[in-house]
Amino acid sequence: MMEGQNGIGHLTEEDVEDVQIRPKWSNGQCVLALPTSSTVNPTFDLSQCRAKLEDDGFEIPVRDLEVPLKIALDVPSVRRYMVFNSALFHFIFAPILYMVVWCAVFSTLHIYITVSDYWVLCLSVSLVAIFITTTIIFILHHSNKDIDMNLDVRLIQVNERMVKHKLLVAVADWVQNCNGNMKLYFVYWDMSHCLRSLTETLEEQSFVAKDLEKKMKRRMSHLVLVTEVNPEVGGSDMEQDLDEQRPLLGEEEISCSTTSSQREDTKVTTSYSLFPDESLPAQAKAYQLLITYSAAYMKLLVSQRLSNHRLRPRTNHCSAAPLCLCQYIKRKILQ
Repeated sequence: MMEGQNGIGHLTEEDVEDVQIRPKWSNGQCVLALPTSSTVNPTFDLSQCRAKLEDDGFEIPVRDLEVPLKIALDVPSVRRYMVFNSALFHFIFAPILYMVVWCAVFSTLHIYITVSDYWVLCLSVSLVAIFITTTIIFILHHSNKDIDMNLDVRLIQVNERMVKHKLLVAVADWVQNCNGNMKLYFVYWDMSHCLRSLTETLEEQSFVAKDLEKKMKRRMSHLVLVTEVNPEVGGSDMEQDLDEQRPLLGEEEISCSTTSSQREDTKVTTSYSLFPDESLPAQAKAYQLLITYSAAYMKLLVSQRLSNHRLRPRTNHCSAAPLCLCQYIKRKILQ
């Protein structure tokens, strides 16, 4: 692991090759799928996870596994989000939404429109309610295919540590037999091939660097985190803590809001951009893009939602999916 500008770490090919080789695993192969202990309060047994990974030959220290996963997922607000954004909640939400929309449309039309045959009115209301409900559910389903700021982005720091052990982490869920199926997935992934391929692509497009930067900025402009830090912490200590918490996120101070009545509640609001810095070399940019979209890609991979893509197999670094991580990024960001 090397340090680039702005404290951004990137993975060199030597670092990847130094990791213990496990020939029985191939890219995209699920090593472990850890289910949640509860549907209404999703948590993961990380001690059990660690033991199972050790049985498969993955010796991962606590600082690379339990610590970052607890920071990312073991937060009450994140657990609530996982419940309300789960496929099971959408499955239950759909008929309730349909009933609410049906009643609202029927009561509105019944006041302003007089019909002799109520079955005509009921049929019309049902069609409208079905259309509105389907549209809303489709929007929610489509949004889950994009990078999730509340889950996928929180797993960036986890995957930056796990990639050294040739593993990537993602949270995925779907409904199976009317039951929720939310799991924490550990997928084997050797990043060296994707890193090399994406680096070569960025270098080949260096002659149109300005156009490429504009395209990437446009498609990654929404990937901005806003956090609050306590200014009472010493300047050097605060900067060190920020660097530890954001190994991949570029920093840009936004504002400092001061409350005169309560000085102890003063917070410094800081934004972290996931867009790679323009001054970084191609390999560092490629590494940051791969780690940024790693959890989102793995979520689509394990839930088999990459089936609509078709690329030439000779350029694919993953035999378990129609396209690999670097191809996914090329399609989503660079093309």
